[in-house]
Amino acid sequence: MAFELGRLNKRTLTGRRDPQRKLLFGLSLDGIRMDEAVDRCRQAIQSRRPVLIGVVNAAKIVNLRRDPSLRDALLDCNMLLADGQSVVWASRLLGRPLPERVAGIDLFVELLDLAHRQQRSIYLLGAKPAILAALERQVAHRWPGLRLAGSHHGYFGETEAAEIAAEIRAASADMLFLGMASPNKEIFLRSFQHMLNVPVLHGVGGSFDVLAGLTKRAPLAWQNLGLEWAYRLLQEPRRLWKRYLVTNCAFVALTLREAVRPAPALQLDASSRSEL
Repeated sequence: MAFELGRLNKRTLTGRRDPQRKLLFGLSLDGIRMDEAVDRCRQAIQSRRPVLIGVVNAAKIVNLRRDPSLRDALLDCNMLLADGQSVVWASRLLGRPLPERVAGIDLFVELLDLAHRQQRSIYLLGAKPAILAALERQVAHRWPGLRLAGSHHGYFGETEAAEIAAEIRAASADMLFLGMASPNKEIFLRSFQHMLNVPVLHGVGGSFDVLAGLTKRAPLAWQNLGLEWAYRLLQEPRRLWKRYLVTNCAFVALTLREAVRPAPALQLDASSRSEL
């Protein structure tokens, strides 16, 4: 799907006029709390006006500099939230404070609570078939009031993407949750959001594994200290040590640079095309 040449991110055009939005690292982040984010989603369902949710942490802020697809997918979001505590701390150091961290997995749970209370429907897309099946069982047990409109595992090829999008549209769900890795989930949402007919679209990454009971999340004390990355590192040190070392150092450098010379609002690539 081609995008208009020279198109500015619609969020950055209003970011300076809206006191709740903070321009950080070139991104216009929504400075809202969890209850406000959930309320926006509730309103989107009632009005059937889609809200595409994006979440950013230190890794995404670093990686979007070299990944145009990830950058453009984030710029296209209607609601962009600080998923990482390090981003919240950086915002305060830079004098553009965000009120709190709104973690993608916590928002996922809150929206499942909302679906349960209001008997809304959801669609689950992502993970391996066995993990997806385990998640469906957990959801049915913990949130019996919601309706599962459909589901599909996340291991599909480029040629299947449009067919799956059509399947989601036919399901007429109130919320779509994508348990896929970045930037795949952002790219899928950006490519197909306008045809999905789903009011709330939220990419939740590895949250499917956590809620299915297959992966342990860091204890609350670690989360409050911004050390979830360290907890994951302890679980998989050989695979993750280099990634976190490079990413964390790069984020510190970007924060120092932002303090000296704030980055201008990022723009969508003039030649950008969404690809899966």
